[in-house]
Amino acid sequence: MPQHVPSPVRTALPSASQHNPALPPHPRRIVFLAHRDLGNPSAGGSELLVDRLADGLTRLGHQVTLLCGGPAAFRDYRVVSAGGTYGHFLRARSAFGRQVGDCDLLVEVCNGMPYLAPLWHRGPTLCLVNHVHTDLWKMRFGGPLAPAARIGRRLEHWALTGARRHGLVVAVSPSTAHALRGIGVPRERIRVVHNGVAEPGPRAERSPEPLFVAVGRLVEYKRIDLLLRLWERVRPVTGGRLVIVGDGPERDRLERLAGPGVQFTGHVSEAEKHRLLCAAWLLLHPSAVEGWGLVVTEAAARQTPAVAFDVPGLRDSVRDGETGVLARGESSFAAAWMSLALAEDRRELMGKAARDFAARYRWEHTVRQFRAVAREAVR
Repeated sequence: MPQHVPSPVRTALPSASQHNPALPPHPRRIVFLAHRDLGNPSAGGSELLVDRLADGLTRLGHQVTLLCGGPAAFRDYRVVSAGGTYGHFLRARSAFGRQVGDCDLLVEVCNGMPYLAPLWHRGPTLCLVNHVHTDLWKMRFGGPLAPAARIGRRLEHWALTGARRHGLVVAVSPSTAHALRGIGVPRERIRVVHNGVAEPGPRAERSPEPLFVAVGRLVEYKRIDLLLRLWERVRPVTGGRLVIVGDGPERDRLERLAGPGVQFTGHVSEAEKHRLLCAAWLLLHPSAVEGWGLVVTEAAARQTPAVAFDVPGLRDSVRDGETGVLARGESSFAAAWMSLALAEDRRELMGKAARDFAARYRWEHTVRQFRAVAREAVR
């Protein structure tokens, strides 16, 4: 049976071919302007997406450069550092002129703080958005830093609307597209390109004992502290272990909060992540918001269902009751966690459905979808 490939644009949004049937050639020289390179210790799903796009476009014959903050690692595509973690936002324009010079398309990865590329780059630009940070500004800058949160929120919204009135905007999920429309980005300028997932290869063994895994950067909005609280309710019922994979500024605080049966691994290799996702009984994802929830599809490809909250992004990557459970509150999250842990047959059925769902999303499809939008963006 032919494999279903998700459309780069859902029916609610116009496709590139609907917009302009006579498209120009594909842009040859493409520059991504992003916060980090994938090799950065703080890298996450956004950096993985950019790396897969850059690598895939390079393999299709494009000349790709990533201009980013922090260290620049060696890739099959060119990576250039524009400065430090925060200073590169101010130096992006001069670094582009000095180290890049020109391109056919500049892709600005808008993750909170903008680069305002349309104001200083005269050529075509395309904006790539994982999720709109509207409510996350308050989580990141609370208390005495609340004014910074208000400034950041207004700047992000203005960058996506006022400073970018004509170019296309790529959203990674219908949830992100909805959030963009909510702040005033016109529907006809939004294109949806889903995240992909790599072919996982041979499965490792499932753990004979209850094993629950959470994967992600340890920052406030991932809400691992909430997961640790719920673990104290779940552990007496299920037993087993809770493994937290990832690192970040919250790690020390979270380790102090952790009770019995909790293990923090820090960063792990891809091989070890594969082993843990295969071994896990459930993936747990308590995040307050996501663009898509890349680790959900990574776990799904390994037949591991997810328990997550019914929030933007995760409601796109988890099919409630089929590939996992979407909880509406803390109590329902704990209840779903316990009930699935005690129901092996149901977990297995969900795992198989999750595997089939993940098979629809592969990185080669994502690259082709993005390439089509890039072509439209330079018209």
